[in-house]
This record gives sequence, C-alpha cells and structure tokens, in this order.
Amino acid sequence: MNRSGFLVRLLILLVCLLPVLQACPQSCHCHGGDLQHVICDNVGLRKIPKVSEQTKLLNLQRNNFPVLPANVFKEMKGLVSLHLQHSHIKEISSGAFRGLKQLVYLYLSNNEISVIKMGAFEDLTELTYLYMDHNKISDLPKGLLSPLVNLFILQLGNNKLRELRSGAFSGTKDLRWLYLSNNSLSSIQAGGLDDVENLAIFHLDKNQLSSYPVAAMSKLRVVEDLKLSHNPMKVIPDLAFQSFGRYMETLSLDNMGLEKFSDKAFTGVTTLKKIYIENNKLNQLPGTFPFSNLETLTLSNNPWHCSCQLLPLRKWLESSRSRPEAACASPSPARGQQIRDTAALRSCKLPTKRSRKGTRH
Repeated sequence: MNRSGFLVRLLILLVCLLPVLQACPQSCHCHGGDLQHVICDNVGLRKIPKVSEQTKLLNLQRNNFPVLPANVFKEMKGLVSLHLQHSHIKEISSGAFRGLKQLVYLYLSNNEISVIKMGAFEDLTELTYLYMDHNKISDLPKGLLSPLVNLFILQLGNNKLRELRSGAFSGTKDLRWLYLSNNSLSSIQAGGLDDVENLAIFHLDKNQLSSYPVAAMSKLRVVEDLKLSHNPMKVIPDLAFQSFGRYMETLSLDNMGLEKFSDKAFTGVTTLKKIYIENNKLNQLPGTFPFSNLETLTLSNNPWHCSCQLLPLRKWLESSRSRPEAACASPSPARGQQIRDTAALRSCKLPTKRSRKGTRH
C-alpha cells in the first residue's frame, strides 16, 4: 500500500471512531454540540464517566461516589459547572479537581464529606461559587482554600465546624458572601477572618458562640448583612460593629438570650435599615441605638422596662408604618401594655443637647 492510500484509510478510521470518542456516556443525556451539557442525574453511577474536553456542564448529582480520587476530572479541561450534590461523597482526595482551570461553579452540597485532603482544590483558580453545605466538615486547615483566589460565594452551612482558626480563609481575598449557619462554632480566633476583610454577607446564625468575637470581627470592613441569631450570647460589647458600621444595613440578633447592649455597641453604625432582636431578654436599649435610618425592627418577646430610657424607641414606634409588637414587662402598672400606647412614657421628654461653653448666640 502506498503512503497516500495508508493516510486515506487512517483518516477514514479516525472519522469512524470520532462518534465513539464523543459519544454521550451510557444512561446520560447530552445537549449541544461537542457534548457541551452532559446530564447524568440519578442514573446509578459508581464511577465518574468520561466526557469531551469541550463539555461545559457536567451534572452527576444523585449517584454514588464515596471517594473523589485524584485526577478524576483531569481531561475535562473545558468544564465550567460541575454538579455532585447528593452523591454520598465522604472523601475528596488531593488533586481531585486537578485540570479544571476553567471551573466557575462547584456543587458539593448534601453529601457526607468529612475528609478533604490538602491540595483537593488545586487548579481551581477560576472557581467563583462553591457550595459545600449539608456535609460533615469539621475543620478548615490553613491553606486548604488557598487556590481559590477568585472565590465569591462560599456556602458551608449545616456542617460540623467547631472553630475558625487563624488562616482558615487564606487566599480567598475576594470572598464576599460567607454562610456558616448551623455549625458548632464556639470560637473564632483573632486572625480567623484576616483574609476576608471584604465580606458583604456574613451568616453565623445557629452556632455556639457565647461571646461576640470582637478581635476577629474588627478585621471586616464592608459587611452589609450580619446574622448572629440563635447563638447563646448575653452581651453585645462596645464597638462591636464599628469597623463596618458605615455599610451594615441588616443585623439579625434574635433568639439569643441576649440581655444587654453595651453603651457604645452601635458606635459608628450609620446605615442600618433592619434589626431583628425578638425573643431575647432585653429590657433597655442603649442611647446610641441607630434609629435614624431604621425601617424594620422586631421587638416581641423581650421583658421591656417602660421607663423614660425607652422614649426614643417610643418615638420611632409612633412613626413606623410596620407597627411591631413591643409590650412592657415592667413596671407593674404598665405590664402587658404596648410601648407605643402606654401611659408610662407620656410625661417623658427627650434630652436636649446643652450648648458648649463659649458658644456665641
């Protein structure tokens, strides 16, 4: 056979093989040219299937992959979105996502992940959205998340985290939304948030924080939405929100057993629009409480002491369209009366600011 004849036959063979090489994995559904979307949802897979380098979206949720081994996605260089929810994953090996340099979305929610080996997130430099909620993750060792330099949203709610140590978020300087709800966090070390000073949404509700982590929180600069509900904190200390008070719009402190705000707790807070403080043990509010821009305030199920100290609250309630419930618990004659209606505050007057000595009139 001459050389040209051999090349023609080889070309024919390759053309015949191409459909096989680009075939949709068995039991899966594929859409778009070059298998751009491969859907293998709930088809009984126990092994990661092979797909085209041109595949952009791979949906593998509701299958059975107890361990994600190293290099298992290495040839899927074009992946942008990878779905692995509800797949009984327990362990992620070092290098499991190696090669996925274009991946933007990674969904690992609702698994049984308790082991994430160092180097697991190697190569995920474009990853922007990472969902790992509803797992059994108990620790974030320093360096684990370091490759994720473009991470914007991290969902870690409903895990078993007990502590945030210094360097936990090393490398993730662009992180903006961090969800840590419903873990077992009892401590955030002073350097635990040093690397995520640009957080805008920070949810820490349903944890075990018994004191406000002042040192760690002071590193944050632009938090707009802070959620601390359902933590057993009794006191919010002075200057708690000062470092991001010019940006904070929503603050959730309900269902905490909260007894007191320190006098300067709200120093620097200027833009707050929504505060949730129902179901606590509060009887007073500090003089620095930020009523000026407030639109929503929940107050019910607190033992309010209806003295003149609550007059600023009374004035706000009178002007509020939302008419939240807020009943007096004391003194006895006012018990059960709404703060906005009780006679206990009718004779009170707002204090007037004295003019400074030497001021010209």
